[in-house]
Amino acid sequence: MILTNSLALLNKLRHETGLFSAAGPCVTTGYHRAWVRDNLYMAIGLEAIDPQLVIPTYHALLDILKKHEYKIDWAIKEKPRHRYQYIHARYDPLTMEEIPEEWGNKQNDAIGLLLFKVGDLMDRGFPVIRDIRDLRVLGKLVKYLASIEYWQDADNGVWEENEEVHASSIGACVAGLRRIASYVRVPSLLIEKGQHALNQLLPRESITKETDLALLSLIWPFDVVTREQRDAILRNVEEKLLRERGVLRYVGDQYYNKKGEAEWTMGLPWLALINRQIGNVAKYRYYLEKTHSAINENGELPELYFANITEHNENTPLGWSHALYMVAVKGENHG
Repeated sequence: MILTNSLALLNKLRHETGLFSAAGPCVTTGYHRAWVRDNLYMAIGLEAIDPQLVIPTYHALLDILKKHEYKIDWAIKEKPRHRYQYIHARYDPLTMEEIPEEWGNKQNDAIGLLLFKVGDLMDRGFPVIRDIRDLRVLGKLVKYLASIEYWQDADNGVWEENEEVHASSIGACVAGLRRIASYVRVPSLLIEKGQHALNQLLPRESITKETDLALLSLIWPFDVVTREQRDAILRNVEEKLLRERGVLRYVGDQYYNKKGEAEWTMGLPWLALINRQIGNVAKYRYYLEKTHSAINENGELPELYFANITEHNENTPLGWSHALYMVAVKGENHG
């Protein structure tokens, strides 16, 4: 029944526009809003059940980009110098307007993920691209990544924090450009620059972070690492970041730091699905059981648990965690 419960929770987080809130509607942390990245990962969770269910979400995200297309045009014409000039990361899930407050808006990985999934779904015959207007804005996203020089752009990364060059952001863009190239023009040099920069950084996430939970994305869904790089990433995450009720984002994380770095639940199903993908059945089942043990008394996976205790923060249920769980158990008899 856990898979069924996750499906129900994701549906509760979804609005009539097709967009998802990141967490429950009553939270005071702003997680009732819609992140581009979170929406894409939650859509991937629903896709594990039925890809037809996610098409409205992709259409909503493309509509958001068209609504703010002037910003993309601005950034293509001249490389952005300030955060607000970048494509925004968060929106009101009903009005699709930008959330105006200052935020770590330079999140190149979200653009890469969008391109990757649009191309992936189109390749499999699902009509995410509706018309020439969708193609136009997707083509502009390619030009946008070229303008910001994504392979050396110091963005805020998956965790919306320090501006530095992140391997997880570069890899997302490389994967996205490769996958969307069947539908819009992508110069091969644009991909080559990213792949070179990625190989120079790996297995590190950045200059300041030796390893990071976000690096798992380079294994799944993006598959942009060699076997040696993959094994190094997994080894570092397991040895340095794995905890009882989740995975640290990185060593020294200060977000919700209560006598130690917080333990993020999404890391457990992420490790489960990767191990299933590479054929390590024993580890797959191990991480699946750890995921089950991280579910709270309400049947929810919260964003994180405080270090070494059973108390979690209020961002629950976290849609991203439940979506990764749904992918992890796809095809298994857990429903």
